[in-house]
Amino acid sequence: MEPLTRLPDGTIKQVNPFTGTKVWTLPGRGARPFGVARPDPAPLDPGQHDRHCAFCWGRMRDTTPEIARVVRDGSSWREVRGLLAEQLDDTVPELRLFPNLFEILTYDYWHLAHGYEPTPESLAHRTAYLSTPAGRAHVTALARIRMRARGASGADADRLPAEDLERESLGLFAGNHQVIVSRRHFVDGATDDSQNAAAGTLTPEEHWQYTRFTIRAVHGLYRDNPHAQYVSAFQNWLRPAGASFEHLHKQLIAIDEPGVDLERESERVRAEPDLFARWGPEYAEAQGLVVARTATAMACAGIGHQYPSLVVYTANTSRRPWELSDEEVRDFSDLLHACHAATGSDVPTNEEWHHGPPALGLPVPLRAVIKWRVSTLGGFEGGTKIYVNTIDPWGVREHTVTRLHALAAQGLVSERVEVA
Repeated sequence: MEPLTRLPDGTIKQVNPFTGTKVWTLPGRGARPFGVARPDPAPLDPGQHDRHCAFCWGRMRDTTPEIARVVRDGSSWREVRGLLAEQLDDTVPELRLFPNLFEILTYDYWHLAHGYEPTPESLAHRTAYLSTPAGRAHVTALARIRMRARGASGADADRLPAEDLERESLGLFAGNHQVIVSRRHFVDGATDDSQNAAAGTLTPEEHWQYTRFTIRAVHGLYRDNPHAQYVSAFQNWLRPAGASFEHLHKQLIAIDEPGVDLERESERVRAEPDLFARWGPEYAEAQGLVVARTATAMACAGIGHQYPSLVVYTANTSRRPWELSDEEVRDFSDLLHACHAATGSDVPTNEEWHHGPPALGLPVPLRAVIKWRVSTLGGFEGGTKIYVNTIDPWGVREHTVTRLHALAAQGLVSERVEVA
């Protein structure tokens, strides 16, 4: 079936060429507001600087012990691993990686179902962290929070039993659901709470470091958990898109099956090895849906997604994300950053990464889908699995290209990005 079909009344029917998802764009339903209505801005309290939520770096002990952080020294960047609680304030982290306090798949899930054991590195970090008073107090406080959340007895004991601390601390260091948090909650110089620091407000250089750090963390989950068949990487921006905190962050979750979309894509790629080139960038070019490109990547309006979407493709289908060169990662990141900047920080979005896991052996490229959460799914979608979009792919393309030309003129996107 052709991915795009325009009917006589103006209805556009879409079929995602990789997953088969069906989407209709109906005339007359595209005049809805773009973005979300937010309350009147409130002035920021200077006393809460860098302490606005649990992801802010002024509240680092509200999160689990760090796996790693990225620090900026002038124009250079470096990764720091294995910090103790007493060392958290020695540097200012531009990016932090830590296990999610409330994992989707817990350590017990992996251990009991697959025999998963923590890596020597995570065990050594746990031992060192618990050996200091500040580290032990930090881990004990988090253990109590987890125990209270599931109604476990003993959470409020004056002294947490050693067996409880032992059990809870394993997951706090060896979790397979991780979070990457950017430093800023609000943009530099913000005066009110409407000025959140979104992906598009980072500089292209900052976003590249964010992307590189994410790819290294994805690779780390595959490397450290031999039972992980897929690592889901995604970013929820603003509460309507599922964000618990309106602070820029990504989540990485190892799972023990490939997921429905990858299963469907794999079937199609086995039958049609050039699937992604033919029905991705090439089809977008033919349909006039290209938004921008770099030397090794392309951004275009998406086809057949539950929400109006932008898709960034890497051209290299033979390599996994961590096998890409720095230039290829930079090209991918710069386009992703440009798409976020054009979308705007007041639009709720889901950024979903797709890639071929190590064991797949098929030409599946790294690509990211940015979904604009500008409508609400209802009974029609649930009952038919046909999704109604308010903006068709050409509308998505026109809006984004117009914004990108203005941003490029202001020097707010990378010079590597060629706007269509």
